[in-house]
Amino acid sequence: MVSADLVRTVVGIIGNVISLLLFLSPVPTFAQIWRKKSVEQFSPAPYLATLINCMVWVLYGLPIVHPNSTLVWTINGTGVAIETVYLLLFLIYSDKKRRFKVLQIVLAEVVSIALLATLVLTLVHTTKKRTAIVGIVAIVFNTMMYASPLSVMKIVITTKSVEYMPFYVSLASFANGVAWSAYAFIKFDPFILAPNGTGALFAVAQLILYAVYYRSTQRQIAARQAKGDVGLSEVVVNGSSRKTNSSRNGHGSEG
Repeated sequence: MVSADLVRTVVGIIGNVISLLLFLSPVPTFAQIWRKKSVEQFSPAPYLATLINCMVWVLYGLPIVHPNSTLVWTINGTGVAIETVYLLLFLIYSDKKRRFKVLQIVLAEVVSIALLATLVLTLVHTTKKRTAIVGIVAIVFNTMMYASPLSVMKIVITTKSVEYMPFYVSLASFANGVAWSAYAFIKFDPFILAPNGTGALFAVAQLILYAVYYRSTQRQIAARQAKGDVGLSEVVVNGSSRKTNSSRNGHGSEG
């Protein structure tokens, strides 16, 4: 008979793979920034949010906080490294004013996590209590990150078009939420289950919207092409927006 620990490990590895794909999904966006040597109108907000979220989960997964959580801290440690690269590129190709603002936020995030880690590790002396404190903080940041597509969903409902909501990102977010919810459920961990269960529900809502508005989106695109419309339309990329010519097909992906 297969043990629960083995099943949980397998599910956790699957969750790691899906999470890694989500972390890497902005690569086309940053390839474009690299080519153009400019961040244009891209927002750093999604990467700043993901960075602090990953840092909290790295802290949560440490053996001195929550034992037997190697799969949690490894994937989130990888996420910290990936988001750091994104933000470094953002800093290199930003103007001075935006660069200073991003640096301030990154510094505030690092100081906040360092302060949380110091307080928890020095003032709290059991892993159970450390887990509860860091877990609550992690739930807040994780839920905020999963809820970030709500603004895109509002655009979908308003325009009756899913042109601005990449299907595969929504599907991957759903798979990620389900995998980590299953991981947390096998050996019950409410701090992992709560945000990922919520994230799976948000992703289901996105997929339902995609099904509802897919046909109307195709009609809108066909009508625009028939008219030869080359006006500006707003394309949401990675939780941010930029102006692009509607005759172009370039639109990015993605948490």
